[in-house]
Amino acid sequence: MSRLLLRDVRLGLGGSRADVLIEDGRVAAVGPGLAGDEVVDGRGGTVLPGLVDAHVHATQWASSRRRISLAGATSAAAAVATVAREAGANELVMGHGFRDGTWPDLPHKDMLERALPGRAVALFSNDLHTLWLSPAALRLIGRAHPTGVLLENDCMAATAELPSASVDTLDQWVLEATDAAAARGVTGIVDYEYSDTVADWLRRLALRPLGVRVAAVISRPLLDTAIARGHRTGDVVAPGITVGPYKLFVDGSLNTRTAYCHEPYPGQDGHGLLELPFDALVSLMDKAFRHGLSPAVHAIGDHANTIALDAFEKVGCPGRIEHAQLVRESDLGRFAALGVIASVQPAHQPDDRDVADQHWAGRTGRAFPYAALLRAGATLEIGSDAPVAPLDPWDGIASAVTRTDDTRPPWHPEQAIDLETALAAASKGRRGVAVGDVADLMVTAVDPSTVSPQELRDISVVATFAGGRPTYLA
Repeated sequence: MSRLLLRDVRLGLGGSRADVLIEDGRVAAVGPGLAGDEVVDGRGGTVLPGLVDAHVHATQWASSRRRISLAGATSAAAAVATVAREAGANELVMGHGFRDGTWPDLPHKDMLERALPGRAVALFSNDLHTLWLSPAALRLIGRAHPTGVLLENDCMAATAELPSASVDTLDQWVLEATDAAAARGVTGIVDYEYSDTVADWLRRLALRPLGVRVAAVISRPLLDTAIARGHRTGDVVAPGITVGPYKLFVDGSLNTRTAYCHEPYPGQDGHGLLELPFDALVSLMDKAFRHGLSPAVHAIGDHANTIALDAFEKVGCPGRIEHAQLVRESDLGRFAALGVIASVQPAHQPDDRDVADQHWAGRTGRAFPYAALLRAGATLEIGSDAPVAPLDPWDGIASAVTRTDDTRPPWHPEQAIDLETALAAASKGRRGVAVGDVADLMVTAVDPSTVSPQELRDISVVATFAGGRPTYLA
C-alpha cells in the first residue's frame, strides 16, 4: 500500500507545523517525524480541506474561457465595439459576460450587423439567461426574431442550436478547465450542465483520471432516463463520479429582470418570470424524491424562494435551493426547518450590486443574505455558477467575507461572514484536517487568516490532493 507523506505543513488556520501521512486515500496520521514511500514537501504551507465548487456549468465554463470577454462593457455600444475589435476569423464570433441590467441603451441585432456586416455573432450574458444574436447568427439556427435578444427558454434553446466544437474538443477543454480548478485548491465540483452529465463524465474519465471529483446533476428532461438507469443522488457510478441532485427552475435571473419577486420591478408591471408553477414543481420534485433523487431548485427572487420552500414542505423532502439571492425574512428560518441547503454564489454579489440597487430598490438589505441565513440556522454551500463567475472558490470566499471586489465600500456589510465559516461553506462543511478524513486536501502557500481579506482572491496554492492523489503540485 502506497504511503504518501505531506511534509512540513501547518494544520489549518493558525495551526502548528506537522507532517500528514496519507494511506489508501485517507489521512492516516498527523504529527512530527512521519515517514512515507512518496514525499511531497508542503514548504511550510497551510493544509486545509479541499474546496468544492457547489455549482458549475462545466462545458459552458470551459467554452467561455475561449470567448471574447464582455465583462467590462458599460453599454450595448461598448459591447459591440469590443466584439468588433477582438473578432477573429471564426465563422461564429462568440462573446460572454455582458450585464445589460444597468445599460443606458438596449442591445439589438442591427447593432451587431452594422459593426460586423454579414458575420454570425452570438453574445452570452453573464448570467446565461440572455443570448444576443446577429441576423446572420439567427439565420444560422433557422430563427427569426425582432431584436435578436433571446431570454430564458428561448435563450437556452437557441444556445443548444448554435454550432459548437466537437465532443472530443469540448472534453479536452473541460479536462483542462478542471486541471486549472485543481490548481486553485478545488477537489470537487457539482456539474449543473444542461446535458447528460453522467454520460459526459464517464466519457471523460475514459480519457484519463479526472482532476476533480464530480457530482453529475440530472437536468429536468432527463428525469425518466435517470430513473430507468436506477440512478440515485449520491450513488457512485465510477471512481470520482457520483450522481448529483435533480435540477429544476422556478424563475429566471436578476440581470434579465426575470427573477420572480413578491413586488414588481420599479417602473414595470411585471414581477419577473415564473418558470414552473407550484403544482408542477411539486409533482416533479415528488417523483424525483420517490426515486431517490434529491431536488435542487433554482430560485433567485424572493417569491421564487417562497414557492420553492413551500414545495419542499409539501413534498416533505430535504434538498437544495440554488442561488437564494433575495429572501423574505419570514422565509429565512424555513431553510433549516425543512433541511434545505442554501447553495449560494457570493461572487455574484459584488457583480450584481448595481443592478440590485436599481431593480430591487428598498429590498437589498435581504439580498445575498448570508449572515441572516446562518443566524437562522441554514447550511450554506459556496459555488461559482461558472461561467457566471470564475471557477475559483477563492473569489467567492473573498466576496463572502468582504462584500466587495473593488475599491468601493462593502455592500451591506451586515451580511458578511467570517473567513472560517466561508472556507467551511466552500469545503462541503469541513472545518479541519483529522485522522480518518478522506484526503481531499489543499495546501496554501500562506495561512489565509494572516492576509488581508482583499488578498484572499490571490492566495497561492502549493498542492492539491483528491483522495490522496496529487492533482496539482506547484
